[in-house]
Amino acid sequence: MGSITLDNVSKSYAPGQPAVAGISLDIPTGCYCVLVGPSGCGKSTTLRLVAGLEECTGGRVLIAGQDVTRVPPKDRDIAMVFQNYALYPHMSVRQNLSFALKMRKTPRPDIARRVGAVAEMLGLGELMDRKPRALSGGQRQRVALGRAIVREPKAFLFDEPLSNLDARLRVSTRVELKSLHQRLRTTTVHVTHDQEEAMSLGEMVVVMEAGQVQQAGPPLEVYQRPANRFVAGFVGTPPMNFIDGHASDGVFEGPGGLRVPIAHRSAGAPGTGAAVLGFRPQALGDAGGVPLTLGVRSVEHLGESSDVAGEIAPGVGIVARLSARPALAPGASLAIRLDATRVHLFAPGPRGARLGGGAP
Repeated sequence: MGSITLDNVSKSYAPGQPAVAGISLDIPTGCYCVLVGPSGCGKSTTLRLVAGLEECTGGRVLIAGQDVTRVPPKDRDIAMVFQNYALYPHMSVRQNLSFALKMRKTPRPDIARRVGAVAEMLGLGELMDRKPRALSGGQRQRVALGRAIVREPKAFLFDEPLSNLDARLRVSTRVELKSLHQRLRTTTVHVTHDQEEAMSLGEMVVVMEAGQVQQAGPPLEVYQRPANRFVAGFVGTPPMNFIDGHASDGVFEGPGGLRVPIAHRSAGAPGTGAAVLGFRPQALGDAGGVPLTLGVRSVEHLGESSDVAGEIAPGVGIVARLSARPALAPGASLAIRLDATRVHLFAPGPRGARLGGGAP
C-alpha cells in the first residue's frame, strides 16, 4: 500500500484551457478518497493522471513517495476498475481474475491461492467457469473488482464503477465496497458524479469544479462546513437554498423583511456588505427559529417526509423538507420556521467563500 500525492498537477489539451488546473492533494496510505463533481470538472482526468493514462502538463504525481510522473502505467503498481468493467469476453471468470498474474509470470501456486481467496471474498465461487455474457451487471462488477484486488497493488483507482448498476444494486454494492475497504485498507481513489455515493463511501471527499479542488476533507466536514457556495449547493439532497441580501452586525437581512441572526463569523470575514444566506431544506420545520410564510408551488411526497417548494417573498423560491404532508397542495400558505443555528453566510458569486454561520 502507499500514499498518493498530487503536487501542483495540471493538464491542458489546448493552450489556456486547463482540464486540471494546478491540483495539490495528499491522500494518506489506506485512505478511501472520492473525487466528486459535475461532468467536465476534471475528476476523471485527475484519475487518469494518477494512473498514467494521461501525461501531466505540469506538476508531479507520487505513489508511496516515489515520483511516477513519467513512469508508464504498467510500472506504477496500481489497479484500475472502469465504468464498463472491461472484462475479457472470451475468458471465464477464473481466467479474467488470473490473467494479470499470468502476464507477470506469478508462480501457479500463488495464482491459485490469490484467485481462490478473492473468489471467496467476493462470493464468486459458483461463477468461476462462466463467461461475462452469462453474468448480471452486479456479478460483472464484482469480477472487475476481483481482478483489481488479486493483483495486491499499492492503490485502487475506480472510475465511476457503480454508474451502470440500477439504484438498488448501487446501494448494496456501496456496502460491499465499504466492507471490502475496511478489510483490505488499500489506498483507493474513486471518481463519481453522485454526491450521495461520495458521502457514503469516502473517508476523504474531494469536491472539484472547473479543474480545481473546491474543498477536501471528511464527508461530514464538507457537508456541515462547506468552503464556498459551490460546495454548499453541490453536496446535499435536496440542494441548499440561497437568498441574496445584506449582512450587518451579525444579522442577515433579505427580501420580505427577512432577518436571520448569524451565530458565527469566519476569521477575516467582513462584518457588513452584500451576502448570500444559505440553508438546507432540512433546516426548516414547525418549531423554534425564524418564522417564514411559504406560498406552496409543488409538493413531492417521499413517504415519511415531503419536499415542499414555494416562495417566501416574490421571486424568492426555496425548498423545505418537512415531515409527511399528504394533505398539502399547491396554492396553500404554510407557516414554517428556520433554525438559525443551521444557516450559512456566503460572499456573493457562484463560488463565494463561506463567511460564517453553522458550527464555528
